[in-house]
Amino acid sequence: MKIAVIGSGYVGLVAAACLSEMGNTVICADNDRKKIEGLRQGVMPIYEPGLDTMVERNVKEGRLSFTDSTAEAVLKSRIIFIAVGTPPDEDGSADLQHVLAVAAEVGRTMDGPRIVVNKSTVPVGTSERVREEILKYTVHPVSVVSNPEFLKEGDAIDDFMKPDRVVIGTDSPETAEVMRELYRPFVRTNNPIYIMSNRSAELTKYVANSLLATKISFINEIANLCDIVGADVHDIRRGIGSDSRIGPHFIFPGVGYGGSCFPKDVKALRYTATEHGYPLKILDAVTEVNELQKKVLGRKIVGEFGNDLSGLVFAVWGLSFKPNTDDMRDAPSLVLIDDLLSLGASVRVYDPEAMDYARRILGDRVTFCTTSYDAIQGADALVLITEWTEFREPDFDRIVELLRRKVIFDGRNIWNPAKLKDLGFSYHCIGRG
Repeated sequence: MKIAVIGSGYVGLVAAACLSEMGNTVICADNDRKKIEGLRQGVMPIYEPGLDTMVERNVKEGRLSFTDSTAEAVLKSRIIFIAVGTPPDEDGSADLQHVLAVAAEVGRTMDGPRIVVNKSTVPVGTSERVREEILKYTVHPVSVVSNPEFLKEGDAIDDFMKPDRVVIGTDSPETAEVMRELYRPFVRTNNPIYIMSNRSAELTKYVANSLLATKISFINEIANLCDIVGADVHDIRRGIGSDSRIGPHFIFPGVGYGGSCFPKDVKALRYTATEHGYPLKILDAVTEVNELQKKVLGRKIVGEFGNDLSGLVFAVWGLSFKPNTDDMRDAPSLVLIDDLLSLGASVRVYDPEAMDYARRILGDRVTFCTTSYDAIQGADALVLITEWTEFREPDFDRIVELLRRKVIFDGRNIWNPAKLKDLGFSYHCIGRG
């Protein structure tokens, strides 16, 4: 099939690469000429494992190309994916200006029937607005599909190539069959393709992410209770995770969720519900718990060292909001670093991929280090925020030599408390009594 993907951000670039990998001819458009020129030269604007290799392979094979002209992409394609940003406004609502601008450009350009697929995360009713915007400028028939993405940063290629499910919102049987044909190679293991109304598909994405965020906030609350009563959340997690009604996923306690999806989507669903006269009180609590959880390590540090951290140095391992991405949006590390600096501490940081992104945010307020062990040289404590695999089995004997004090704060519970106690560390984790 001939496909256009408008937007070369995280979702757009992954979608373009994966669709071309299946043999489709895909043209990816973006009005950022610098980004497009970089992509033509193999420069990735984001870090996602395996994406650079896939893009390079499909460009070389002639299945994937890039342009800064939306019109060119529309004229060359039968199916047009809209994959542009929908940033949250201050009230939590999704800003649709970029989506509607693309819709208008499609309407002005299309020279025949088109299927327009909304891949951006959008509120209920957006498909109607996109269709109305397109039809302002054309008499050609258009079918608007809602096709939410369910990509995890760090695992996006695998998620797209082997989806748990594909959700397609359309009221047209003919369009539904085209979309089934497009996605059939991705679900050869018989994972389902769900056809539903546009509005149901639009709401499905927000509900999925909000429910996952709820599980995270819930287990974080339980972990904090465990610290108070002397229970071990690790044992509790195993005890409840074996229940098939609950499952083992997304019940790992930590320092709160961040990133581009959960915070934005929870806010957007709250806004939609309130706008329709039905506030979702449970999501108010989820958001409040998450913001408080980002400060949990700061509270533990104050408990160990007191309110005045002047003269103390803290090493922070992990800056991105999760492993295998350089994304710093709403990252818990930023909250902790602000708390440490406000109390007079000095901070040394290291992350395998997010250093450039972090420099744009933190500037010269912290010291950026070239290795994880460089970061702990002369520090009074090590603080782990993001559980990159290279942090899972560090050389603790070397850490003892480099730290001024044997103090560790583990924000992801990845280390063995008994082992660290035997090594003489003052070890602080979350919810392990």
